[in-house]
Amino acid sequence: MTNRLLWRNFDWPLLIVVLFLCGVGVAMIYSATANTVDLGDYWWRQTTFLAVGLVGLFVVAVIDYRHLALLAPPAFLVFIGLLVAVFLFGETQGSGSQRWISIGGTLVQPTEPGKFLLIIFLAWYLSWFHDYMGRLETLLVALVLLIAPLALIYLQPDLGMTATYAFLGGTLIMVGGIRFWQLFLMAGSAVAALPVFLGTLQGYMLERINVFLNPAENAAAAFNVNQALIAIGNGGWMGRGFGLGSQNQLHFLRVRHTDFIFSVIAEELGWVGAMIILALLLFVVWRLLRIADKAQDHFGRLLTVGVAALIFFQVVVNVGMNMSLLPVTGLTLPFISYGGSSLVSMLVAIGLAQSVIMRHRKIEFSSEF
Repeated sequence: MTNRLLWRNFDWPLLIVVLFLCGVGVAMIYSATANTVDLGDYWWRQTTFLAVGLVGLFVVAVIDYRHLALLAPPAFLVFIGLLVAVFLFGETQGSGSQRWISIGGTLVQPTEPGKFLLIIFLAWYLSWFHDYMGRLETLLVALVLLIAPLALIYLQPDLGMTATYAFLGGTLIMVGGIRFWQLFLMAGSAVAALPVFLGTLQGYMLERINVFLNPAENAAAAFNVNQALIAIGNGGWMGRGFGLGSQNQLHFLRVRHTDFIFSVIAEELGWVGAMIILALLLFVVWRLLRIADKAQDHFGRLLTVGVAALIFFQVVVNVGMNMSLLPVTGLTLPFISYGGSSLVSMLVAIGLAQSVIMRHRKIEFSSEF
């Protein structure tokens, strides 16, 4: 298949919407940090991350995604090794959670790119053993491979990432071809393990759940969630205007450029603007599922479903915690929240989906000779 025919299948509407969302993210990060001295250049940093991510997107799109199947097992082992290194030698960065490791003098959080390594690995495993998914041992191996990173991430501790990995793994296993009896077995096992899981919850995890369930009794801890709700309410239908949000500009809203950027959007662009952003994010998810439906093999289908599941989960959780519908977990809003590793990883994942759609036809015939 020629390069010109490959690019003919490129999903340009998906790219355009993603770029628009990234542009909104840069603008809202500027609004949220412009009058904060030590954060004033974050919008420019995000622009740099965007440029790097776009390069990564096109590079990955050019590469045939099927070659990743060869790299999936060793990449997964490297990821597990990094998680073990974080557990043994990791740094907290003052957060109380041991999530970072220094590589060549640069602090790296392995769980961010690890989400995509998990997607690639499980997509490889589930596609390679697709014809044997009816066997219990095939499912058990998949669950063991999933539980390994889950346990290491949970011990950091990082409840938000643990939930993300569990959702990703569960979604891929369900889409991967398991039988109904296996699904009921998984659900029953999860319910049986729930009391044990709740009994192992650590300090900050219990605090966040308690704040969510009893905000009135934990007014100090619930301060930021309350400010987020005030910001959303202040925005009304059409918003107070770009750079004019009181909760944002007067710094009542903390971590406003990352976890709570949706509240900044709702206050300054209004309910209408916030709903447009959500609609565009859901458009990205729909477009990814459309690519998955057109994929020519199980590996490509599972890769794209995994990316769609990740974006959907992070959108639901981030917006939910901004509106006090879910506990605060620290998950960012895809393409919009500040964060280099998050933005670059998301754009590379979009490139991976583009690689799948560019090669979704097994045979292409050209009229030119």
